[in-house]
Amino acid sequence: MEEEDQIEQDPSVVNFIPCLSFVKRGVAKENPDKVTLTREELAKVISSTKKELDDEENDDDDNEENDENMDTSDAVESQPRNPDDEFNFADYDNEDETQVAAVSDIAVIDPNEENISDGEDSEAEDDLIKPTDNLLLVGHVDDDASSLEVYVYNEEENSFYVHHDFLLPSFPLCIEWLNYDPESKDTGNMCAIGCIDPIVTIWDLDIQDTLEPAVKLGSKGKRKKGIEKFGHTDAVLDLSWNKNFQHILASASVDQTVILWDLDELQPHTTIRAFQEKVQSLKFHPTEPSQLLTGCCDGTVKLFDCRDPSEVDTSFKQWSFTGAEVERVYWDPHNTNYYFVGLNNGFIHYCDVRQEGNSLWNVQAHSDEVSGIIVNYMQTGMVTTTSADGVLKVWKYDATSTPSLIHENEVGIGRIQCADISPDNGFTLAVGGDNKQKQLRVIDVRDYETVKRTFNA
Repeated sequence: MEEEDQIEQDPSVVNFIPCLSFVKRGVAKENPDKVTLTREELAKVISSTKKELDDEENDDDDNEENDENMDTSDAVESQPRNPDDEFNFADYDNEDETQVAAVSDIAVIDPNEENISDGEDSEAEDDLIKPTDNLLLVGHVDDDASSLEVYVYNEEENSFYVHHDFLLPSFPLCIEWLNYDPESKDTGNMCAIGCIDPIVTIWDLDIQDTLEPAVKLGSKGKRKKGIEKFGHTDAVLDLSWNKNFQHILASASVDQTVILWDLDELQPHTTIRAFQEKVQSLKFHPTEPSQLLTGCCDGTVKLFDCRDPSEVDTSFKQWSFTGAEVERVYWDPHNTNYYFVGLNNGFIHYCDVRQEGNSLWNVQAHSDEVSGIIVNYMQTGMVTTTSADGVLKVWKYDATSTPSLIHENEVGIGRIQCADISPDNGFTLAVGGDNKQKQLRVIDVRDYETVKRTFNA
């Protein structure tokens, strides 16, 4: 009770889930490997991290000294906060401290101490991941700490718990699971994360207690060491893995670009610059590997054919939604000529890629921005939407008429920030929000009587 009172009295406490993603059953190791560091090894990691931070700070200091035409500190202080800048991207680079710096605050380590591991390799049942388990990857921001939490969810046993987690170097904004390991160029159980920091990190989910990602995509550059910048220059808002060309990962950014990364080379393959605003959402076509759908803050959706990098910026289809920002795009798995668009004004549109410019229907689905569009791949005509208004709604739809509302309810996790569907059960959803006491729920929509009756589920 004291904890709840403290949270209510301290509005500065932050505890929410900005992104999450399901992982299908049977791909995770039954017993993930554990990284065991000696104190000497941990001391080296801390020393190396602190040196990198010092190098970055020195580079920043040099850049400030070279900027003789502008006093940036005065500019920042006089710059009003943009009410549409939900995550305060504009001020991120001006913050005095970063989360990574907390690593250097660990107490001094005595190299003569014993191994940091307790030496016991637990074989407790909860440590084992069963073939009937789903993983749920959750980006969690708790006060000034950011982490990737790997939950185990077992529908049959009704169990749900955190199996292991990773400390993240920056505030997470999007998660994409991929069954491709860039290091071995083979199948894997990997997770790509986009953050406020422009570097995309890829983590091996079959390894516990690691302090570093397996792969980093992009570089801020280090002028003193002659390391050039490449990749994004601002926050990464969305990711999409190409399941047909598995070495390709797409990223969308505040810097008004989309990058197609070659995971074999760990380099940008194609950079798309045909945008006038932040790119907030993107999805590869389920069966056409060259087709990429994007949604932008200027209210446009663009469909690119990525086969020819030289023409990708000039040859695309476009749909415009005046006076709104595109929050989500989502292909219809039952007919991939169609896709859904969710806007920041709460509207949902349904479009045909063969009819450029207009939507087939639209509906005012929510009173606030659309944070999730989830189509049940097991049940034709069922779509679930979530919103920052805190409400989950289930709809019955087709291509010819406005959808009918089947069910709605407040989920009880505050403003819903994100949602995803189980790859093994199209009726099971996970939603993340910003309620300080409860930010995460897994929901089977068949528990709603009207949904069960309407779809004979």
